[in-house]
Amino acid sequence: MDLKNLQPKVRHLEEMKEVLFDQEWAKTAPNLELYYMYRDLSESEADKKEIIDQGLRYDITVMPYLMLGREFNKTAGHDHPLVSGKEISYPEIYQVLAGQVVFLFQDSQEDQIKDVYIVEAKEKDQIIIPPNYEHLIINTSGKEIKTANWVCRQFPANIYKPFRNKHGFSYFALKGESEEINWVKNENYTSIPSLKKIPADRWLDKFKIPVGEEMYQLVKDLSKLDFLKNPQKYSWS
Repeated sequence: MDLKNLQPKVRHLEEMKEVLFDQEWAKTAPNLELYYMYRDLSESEADKKEIIDQGLRYDITVMPYLMLGREFNKTAGHDHPLVSGKEISYPEIYQVLAGQVVFLFQDSQEDQIKDVYIVEAKEKDQIIIPPNYEHLIINTSGKEIKTANWVCRQFPANIYKPFRNKHGFSYFALKGESEEINWVKNENYTSIPSLKKIPADRWLDKFKIPVGEEMYQLVKDLSKLDFLKNPQKYSWS
C-alpha cells in the first residue's frame, strides 16, 4: 500500500514523556517525531465501503529507529475498552510489514500485573492481541519498522491514561551490551511477574488466519475477522 501521498497522525516525544524510562534525557530532548499512524486505509473505494460496512478498520504504523535516551523507541501503549455488557475487551491483529518488531503484552489490575509476555516478530508474521491485554510495540531492529493492524471500528477510543499514571508499562526495553535488550521493571507497579516469550503465531490456527500472506487480503473475506468484533463468542484459553 502506497503511503506517500497520505497524511499520518504523528506521535511526538512531548506526548510520550510520562511513559519513558529515561526522564533525565527527556527533560532536554527535542520534540522528536517518534512514529507515524496511518488510519482507516483501503486500496479502493469498494474495499473502503466493505471495511466500513463490516465494522472494521485497517491501519499502518511506521516507526523509525531512535533511542529515547537509554530506551528503544516504542509506541505509547494502550488498552481497548470492554465489549458492551461483557467482561472482555476488543482484540486486535497485527502484521509486520517491514523490519523486526518486539510486542509487549500485559494483563494488569490497578498496580498489579497478572501476566506479561513478549512476542518477537519478523516480516510477514501476524500477531493476535488477545482480549484484556494492553500492548505496545518496540523498535529494537536498528532500522525503520512498519506494522499493519485490523481492529474493530465500533469502540470509541483506545485507553492510555492508566499507563501514563504508572509512567509506562511494567517493563522498559533498554539497550544492553551488543544491542541486546535489557528488560527493566517499572517500579511504579507493586507486583510484576517474570517476563515470558510466546510464539508470534499463537491463535492464528484457531481463527484460520493464513500464515505468511499479506494481511490486507483478508478484505476479501472479512468474516474471518469476526473475532475482532465479537470476542465473547470465542474461546481464548
